[in-house]
Amino acid sequence: MGVMRFLVRPVEMLGDWPEKHRAYMSGMDQFVWPTRVETEGEYLLLKRNSSDSAKLNLPWTIPGFGEQVVTTSSLPEREQPYLLPLELARGKIVQVRNQAAAWQQLGMLLTSDYTEAMRGAFRLFAQAASSQSQVDESARLALEALTAAFRASERLSRDYTTQRLENRHRQYPQLPTALGCHLGSQMLPEASRAPYLEAFNAAAVPVEWRIIEPIEGSYHWDAYDEQVQWATQQGLLVRGGPLLDFSPDGLPSWLWQWENDYWNLESFVCDFVETAVTRYLGRIRAWEIAARANTGGMLALSEEQRLQLVAKAIDTARRVDPEAQFLLRIDQPWGEYQARGQHRLSPLQFADTLVRAGLPISAINLEIAVGYSPRGSLPRDLLDCSRLIDQWSLLGTPLAVTLACPSSDHPDSNIETDLEVDHGPRHTHWTEQLQAEWVNTLLPLCLAKPAVAAVYWCHLEDAQPHRFPHAGLISSEGHRKPAHAAVVHYRRTYWKNS
Repeated sequence: MGVMRFLVRPVEMLGDWPEKHRAYMSGMDQFVWPTRVETEGEYLLLKRNSSDSAKLNLPWTIPGFGEQVVTTSSLPEREQPYLLPLELARGKIVQVRNQAAAWQQLGMLLTSDYTEAMRGAFRLFAQAASSQSQVDESARLALEALTAAFRASERLSRDYTTQRLENRHRQYPQLPTALGCHLGSQMLPEASRAPYLEAFNAAAVPVEWRIIEPIEGSYHWDAYDEQVQWATQQGLLVRGGPLLDFSPDGLPSWLWQWENDYWNLESFVCDFVETAVTRYLGRIRAWEIAARANTGGMLALSEEQRLQLVAKAIDTARRVDPEAQFLLRIDQPWGEYQARGQHRLSPLQFADTLVRAGLPISAINLEIAVGYSPRGSLPRDLLDCSRLIDQWSLLGTPLAVTLACPSSDHPDSNIETDLEVDHGPRHTHWTEQLQAEWVNTLLPLCLAKPAVAAVYWCHLEDAQPHRFPHAGLISSEGHRKPAHAAVVHYRRTYWKNS
């Protein structure tokens, strides 16, 4: 068993350490090692079944940025413990420097704001590295260097987004990117339809199996029929699904009785997929066949069985509508869930297996849901999000991105899942303004990426049943949140006449 030891400063960080699975080790290929995290005095111990060099990933509170995942450089195992703040600063500085060099080679202009911030981070890190004999002073300087590196990362990423988006807009006065929202399990009330059309040019009609067939053999299509008709009349680009949602509460409850009988289960799945695609043949031309199959959670299925089930569902849909487009949604795309040791394939490997099988997958939909537990993504800065999209674009398959972020810490009475707002170890307080800032950060980045063909928000209003607590753009009381205005701004700027 491999063990890495880190000396923690300030030592008070260990007093309210995050849930142990939130820190994990990853390899050079971003594969997440099953990781056991322990504390021993003032040391953090990470144990795994490998002694290869690896990177430590963990949430850390950065002044001015809140809690963010920070990743060290690739470190070899050694007897002497690493000073945690120093390695966090080193990792972030290396990441930012390498990304700046890569973007500069592609023609990006580096601004003085970035170079000054980066120069300050280098200077502080050099002082920290040269004073390691004085542990507390070295840690203090390293944390200052880490904060400066995050400022440089923010400046670099925003400059990249601005320059890239300006170039795309000059090339495409109407961006060739769909901007949509999940319509939920009920038809939007009349008062919410105008705000929807202000913000979006596409619509995701869920066609949820658990809603359509809550009792075996008893179907209820009315709400989705109405949604499809309305979206088509409004000239929206319509996407259906996910037809199969592998999250713990995503499939009909009666299906549990077949979880140990794979072949009967597959028969039920294919029958529903065929029924749904046939019903909307010619009206829905893009289908999200499956969601969250990489993490699983519903039914006692192995990764191989989930892969086989998704492949069978795609093949069934293709036989019904050979001209349709088919998407696969990947949740927690950074793969934090692998740290628990229950998954063999990384998110990228899971999707790549299906793509390499020759299945007609038109796009991979990355679900970036920040601020939720137990199945959300840990918070990351703009540079990490950019690198994630770039990594997934290497598959050679177009990407879609589904975004979700809370606007409140309070209990949500309309939630349909066991998801909760994750306050983090420093009790982050989510607000409507913080949600809007997150939209203003992530949405333009997604629009700036040529690989991203569509961006979807998780749901419009909190008054209807929904998956992600307080993630709507309209509150349960009916007022438009600042995040709605942010989406409308980008819609008007980059799709002026659509």
